[in-house]
Amino acid sequence: MSTRSNIGILNQDGTVDYIYCHFDGYLDHNGTILNENYNTEEKVRELISLGNMSVLAETIEHSIFYKRDRKESLKIYKTSYADYTKEYFEEYVYLFTPGKGWEVREYGISYWADLNEAVKTKLI
Repeated sequence: MSTRSNIGILNQDGTVDYIYCHFDGYLDHNGTILNENYNTEEKVRELISLGNMSVLAETIEHSIFYKRDRKESLKIYKTSYADYTKEYFEEYVYLFTPGKGWEVREYGISYWADLNEAVKTKLI
């Protein structure tokens, strides 16, 4: 069974570019990896530029992307911040804000939590 997540970045114009990740979206995996390894705007934009993925790893080279590794179509989504914060079917939604860092929402919870704190405490 998979724990699905969305990984997004807030743009200056208020839109969010994001991708879907199929496996291991929970805090102990994707949350920790994003917090420790994709913690600059440049790294996050590079990750998102490769589109939807199956598995997030500590490096882009070891992550598994649908387009690059499975020869499927490239999918990157763009939406408003308001729409990105609405309830999704994915269990976790991650958002990187340049100059601020990562936040996370868990399915069914209506507020954003600082990812660094959520990873430390295992709570959202």
